[in-house]
Amino acid sequence: MGLLTEGSPLSWKETKKLSTHVREHGIQQFIHLYARLKDRQGDVLKWGDEVEYILVKFNDNKKTAQVSLRAQELLAKLNEKENADPEGVKSLWRPEYGAYMIEGTPGKPYGGLLAHFNVVEANMRYRRNELTSLLPPGEFVLSITNFPRLGCPKFTYPEFDVTPNDEESAAKSFFFPDEAIFPGHPRFKTLTRNIRQRRGEKVAIKLKVFLDKNTKLPIEGSPPNEPDCVYMDAMGFGMGCCCLQLTFQACNIEEARTLYDQLAPLCPIMLALSAASPAYRGYLTESDCRWNVISASVDCRLPEERGEKPLQEGQFRIHKSRYDSIDSYLSPDSEKYNDVPLVYDEKIYEQLRAGNIDHLLAQHIAHLFIRDTVSLFSEKVYQNDEQDTDHFENIQSTNWQTMRFKPPPPNSSIGWRVEFRPCELQLTDFENAAIVCFIVLLTRVILSFQLNFLIPISKVDENMQKAQKRNACQSEKFWFRKYITKRSPVCPTEAGKSAKILDENEEYELMSIDEIINGKVDTSFPGLVPLIHSYLGSMDVDADTHCTIQQYLRLIQRRASGELLTTASWIRNEILNHQDYKQDSVVSEQINYDLLKKAREIQEGFRACPELLGQGNNSKTKDNIPLAIQKHLTINGCN
Repeated sequence: MGLLTEGSPLSWKETKKLSTHVREHGIQQFIHLYARLKDRQGDVLKWGDEVEYILVKFNDNKKTAQVSLRAQELLAKLNEKENADPEGVKSLWRPEYGAYMIEGTPGKPYGGLLAHFNVVEANMRYRRNELTSLLPPGEFVLSITNFPRLGCPKFTYPEFDVTPNDEESAAKSFFFPDEAIFPGHPRFKTLTRNIRQRRGEKVAIKLKVFLDKNTKLPIEGSPPNEPDCVYMDAMGFGMGCCCLQLTFQACNIEEARTLYDQLAPLCPIMLALSAASPAYRGYLTESDCRWNVISASVDCRLPEERGEKPLQEGQFRIHKSRYDSIDSYLSPDSEKYNDVPLVYDEKIYEQLRAGNIDHLLAQHIAHLFIRDTVSLFSEKVYQNDEQDTDHFENIQSTNWQTMRFKPPPPNSSIGWRVEFRPCELQLTDFENAAIVCFIVLLTRVILSFQLNFLIPISKVDENMQKAQKRNACQSEKFWFRKYITKRSPVCPTEAGKSAKILDENEEYELMSIDEIINGKVDTSFPGLVPLIHSYLGSMDVDADTHCTIQQYLRLIQRRASGELLTTASWIRNEILNHQDYKQDSVVSEQINYDLLKKAREIQEGFRACPELLGQGNNSKTKDNIPLAIQKHLTINGCN
C-alpha cells in the first residue's frame, strides 16, 4: 500500500495548504539522498514477494460467504512473533486497505542462489498456515484478487449499513461501508476522504457488464445514460483488491534503471497471464483484471486536470490517475521510446537538474511531483531534509504504477530497488510461486543476455488496456519487440545491395501471449521461457532446484498456450455453469458461496483442478525445504 507513517492525520483543508511545502521539501530530500547514494555499488541480488490475503467467513447453513472484518485483531497476534524476535521470524505481516485484508511477506529477502526457488512456495504455505491457525471455525484465508460480491448488501461480517449522507463518512459510498476500511491505521480513511475531497466528488468506477441472454438493463445502480455499466463509488472497490508483487534489489542505480525499463513492457503481458478478477459488485463484467478498477478508485484529479474544464493557473493536464502504468523510461538507451509527451513540473525539474540529477531521472521525479499529497500527518510536517525522506516518500509511494523505482532508505543497508506491481493473485501457492520465480528468472536473463524488450511507451499503454479484456490471454495480440538480443537485426539483402538496419517501426509487432512466452513456430522469436532454459543450461543447477523451476515454467507455458485456463477464465466458467446462474450476469449469494468454497478446496489441495493447474499439481508443500522439495515434484514430473 505504501508508506505507513504513524501520527495524527490532517484534514484535506489542512493538507492542501501544505501541498507545496511537501513537494518542495520532498524534492530537497531526494536531491540529498541522491547525492549520498548515487555512487553506491556492489549490492547483491535480493528479492521478495508480497501476497495480500482476504479473510472470508462461510455460513454453511445459509450458504453465504462474507468478508470478515477481523484483520486488525489478527495482525496484533501475528506481529507478536516479529516484536519478540525481529530477526528470527519466517514471515512479516502488515495491514492493507480493507479491514478484511492482510499482507504477508517472507521474514527475510531471498538471495541470488537458484536454490532459493525451492523455498518460495513453502514460505507462502507457511504464511497461509500461520494466518489460518488463528481463525475460528468457518473462517478462512483466501488468495483471491477480488471478492465477487464486494459492495453487495450484507457482504461484510459483521454486517454494516452504508452511510452515504453521513458528513463524518470517509467514503460516502452507496455500497461500501466505512467499517470495511482497515481501522487500525489512520492512513486508509484519510486517503479515502482526501482523495474524494480533492476530486470534489466521489470516485467513479465503471465496468461494462457481461451481457448475457437474460441480463436486465439498466444494471442496478448504473449511471444515467450508461445502463450497461457496473458502477462503483469508493476507493475500497479498488484498493480492496489483492495482488502479487515483487521487489528486487539491484547492484547499483544503473542496473535498477535498466530493470525498471526492461520489465515495464512485460507488465501488461503478466497482467493478462495472471488475470483473476472477472466479477465486481455481484456482476460478471467484460473485464478480467483489477487494474482499471484500482486506477479509477484513487483518481483524485480535478475536472480541469482530467481535461473536462479549462485549466486554471498553476494546474497541469494530467492524463492518468495516480494509479496507472509508467509514463517514461529511465535509462539513456531507452529515451527514444518515450514517445508520449511527459507532463512534469518544470520548476521542480530545474531544481533536480541543478542538483546534478540527469535529465531522464529528473523528468521522472518532476512528473511524479505534479501530484498533491493526499495524506499528511501533523508530526511529519517539519523534517530535516538532509536526513529524512518522508516528504519524498509521501508522494513517491502514492504514485501507484506498474513499476516503481525505489531509492535506498536513509541510513539503511538496503540498496537501489525496483518493484514489479501488475500481477493478479492466484488461488494456490504453487501458482503464485510460479509467477514469482518466472519474473525473478527473467531479471537474471535480461541482465545476463543483455536483452532488450523496449517498445514505445504508447504501445505499452495500449497493451495495458488490451490485457484487461475478457479472455485477453488467448484472444488478444500485444505489441512486443521482434528482436530482443543485443545485436541489431538487419534486413535481408537483395542481390547487389547492402543490408540495412531495421527502421524503428519494424522493431516490434503484434504477438500472442503464447508467442511471447513460448516462442513462434517459425522460430523468428525465441520466447521468454526458452530463453530462461538457455540461461539455466549454462548454470550448475541441482536436481531438486531444476525440478522445481521446470514445474513452474511449465505452468506458465501452459497458461500462455491456452492448455490451462487463467484464474479469471476459471472463475467465469464456474459462474456461467453454476446451476443457480440465470444467464443474467448476476453472481448470486449461492454462486458466490459455492465458488469460494471450491476455491478454498483447490488452494488447500483438497480438490483437483486440472483445467487450472494441470494434472498432479497442488499447493501442498513442506516447510523444511532447503533441497528436499515436495515429493510430488519428481524428476519424471519435470519433463
